[in-house]
Amino acid sequence: MKQAKATDVFLLLLLGAIWGSSFFNIKIATYSYEPYTLALIRVILATVTMLAVSYIYNIKIHAFSRNWKIYALVGICNITIPFSLIAIGTNKIDSYLAAMLMSTTPITGSILAHFFIKDEKISFLKSIGIILGFTGILLLFFDKLIINESNYLFVLIILLGSTFYSISGILILKKLKKSGNINVTTSTLIWSVISLLPLSFLFEEPLKSTPTFESTLSLIYLGVIATGFAWWLRFKILSNNGIVFQTQVAYLIPIFGVIFGALILGEQITWKVLASLVIITLGIYIVKKYNK
Repeated sequence: MKQAKATDVFLLLLLGAIWGSSFFNIKIATYSYEPYTLALIRVILATVTMLAVSYIYNIKIHAFSRNWKIYALVGICNITIPFSLIAIGTNKIDSYLAAMLMSTTPITGSILAHFFIKDEKISFLKSIGIILGFTGILLLFFDKLIINESNYLFVLIILLGSTFYSISGILILKKLKKSGNINVTTSTLIWSVISLLPLSFLFEEPLKSTPTFESTLSLIYLGVIATGFAWWLRFKILSNNGIVFQTQVAYLIPIFGVIFGALILGEQITWKVLASLVIITLGIYIVKKYNK
């Protein structure tokens, strides 16, 4: 893996900003759409967008090629399983706790990469950067974290969901790194649609939804930008810089979520947000410098 350049850091920040903006859009979308239906439509919109991009650039999609099993597996691990587990978990625990739990992805990603990716062994300085980033998240949410006997099972469910993001990253680097970012994005999205479709109709009634204009607009943004474009961007960063660097985006997402909440919803930015941003930035810099 190459050492991250300024362009790579910018792409990581862009990905964090896009996914950070998803929080309030998901909130608006859930006023009209149930979780599985929201995920299904979101992935359908992303798939249509990426198919259009593939057609424009004349890129062949291998979703149903003889290697279809790996695309299906990545699609399920990358979207279907984490979307489902996180939807179950966040329905029962506080959103702040969920945000912190999701920020464990760089830790699990680093551990898995150490054992399964030969170019991404854990070093002392990389570990310091990863721990610093997580410390920034702890500072941001520490006073709001309550884990007890009534919610610990859902905590474990969310942790498992976040771990599947790391698992999918390992699979991509091991099996699909040279398959082209647009092809990988589109092919895995197609299989996500296939796997989410029965879940939506089994657990919900998507055809009976009565969506508002605002919810639908947010859902379109979630599908086209926060899923289609963002997953392509994630695969690009993953291919160029590896899973340890790419998973640092998990530290940026809550920060951008708070910033967008302040700009759009009028929520307050406290000293803890600024301090967390400094600590997380320092952690990402260390990982960037020593992630070669």
